[in-house]
Amino acid sequence: MMFSGLELENYSMSLNTFKRLLAFAAGVLVTLPGLALAAGGEKNALNMPVGVTDVGRSIFDLHMIILWICVAIGALVFGVMFYSIIYHRKSRGVKPAQFHESTKVEIAWTVVPFLILITMAVPATSTLLDIYDFDDADMDVLVTGYQWKWKYEYLAEDGESVAFFSNLSTPQAEIYNTDGKNENYLLEVDEPLVIPVDTKVRFLVTANDVIHSWWVPELAVKKDAIPGFINETWTRANEIGTYRGQCAELCGKDHGFMPIVVEVVSKEDYAAWLGEKQEQAAKVKELMAQTFSLEELMARGKAVYERNCLACHGARGEGGVGTAIAGSPIATGELGGHLEIGINGVAGTAMQAFGGQLNDVDLAAVITYQRNAFGNNMGDLVQPIDVFNYKQG
Repeated sequence: MMFSGLELENYSMSLNTFKRLLAFAAGVLVTLPGLALAAGGEKNALNMPVGVTDVGRSIFDLHMIILWICVAIGALVFGVMFYSIIYHRKSRGVKPAQFHESTKVEIAWTVVPFLILITMAVPATSTLLDIYDFDDADMDVLVTGYQWKWKYEYLAEDGESVAFFSNLSTPQAEIYNTDGKNENYLLEVDEPLVIPVDTKVRFLVTANDVIHSWWVPELAVKKDAIPGFINETWTRANEIGTYRGQCAELCGKDHGFMPIVVEVVSKEDYAAWLGEKQEQAAKVKELMAQTFSLEELMARGKAVYERNCLACHGARGEGGVGTAIAGSPIATGELGGHLEIGINGVAGTAMQAFGGQLNDVDLAAVITYQRNAFGNNMGDLVQPIDVFNYKQG
């Protein structure tokens, strides 16, 4: 059989296109076993987590339904394409059919997509109704995003609310690559959120400065934290364990240092933990009326500094993102100016207002530490009552 140059060129182009389509199909077939594994509920790095909540399971099932519908549509479309390429190519002498304004075709490409969308919409609507069902919560937790930490406040009807900040606790040595990184690098905190198992917990999510996003995949929770607004979300964990997440909104230079850790415990352990937290809050109130020695303030202040100030002001007070503490005109100047900045922050800078983040005991301790550490040696003692009086004045 003899071919003209044009026929050979067309045949070569068709063959190359067919090879590329076969390569694509092979890639899809290689991926399908992994998808099947995920559909079976096994862990798979290519798929979303199932999580430990009923809503999480519903979201995963919806995801898999939509995925398989898309796979079926893709297989059908590419099957028709491959068949047409093989059996209706020009080299076989096939003449293309000619038709215009086919009523049957127009009805088919309208009705079939409509039915597919209805098939997707029914389970999607049911899942969305579950996601936004905030009623009948057993407990409420106010979540507030700060640059770059989270504040959790347990709202109690009896007025015995518990509040604390959750900060990144990954050692600086790991962050700056002077030590090996552990399994939960940048996903560990000093104070995790603790909730009881089999309990509907409603989260009221907001922010103090910029937009954050509170995201814990295994609890099926992701909600934006927006200053001036309170968004709602909820979870009910079915399994005891530790679940980790991160801020999912680019919120500034330390966005990657804003992890979330949620510990789901038994109801008995939760009651014990809550009682311990309430005792700690009562002890802080008692400490407010006490007078501390320089050694006591320095020891407590050092711990507060390392937890809240070190990232910006340096381990030795040398500065970095923030100004230096060592020899600073603030830390060696008038005490009132130091209290003003520590309590109210500096507008337009990364220096936050710690008056609402730290209790008066910790504020007194850290200011005392800054004025006497790093070679400043001012000899000043700031007592909790001094901080309280400054706030009132």
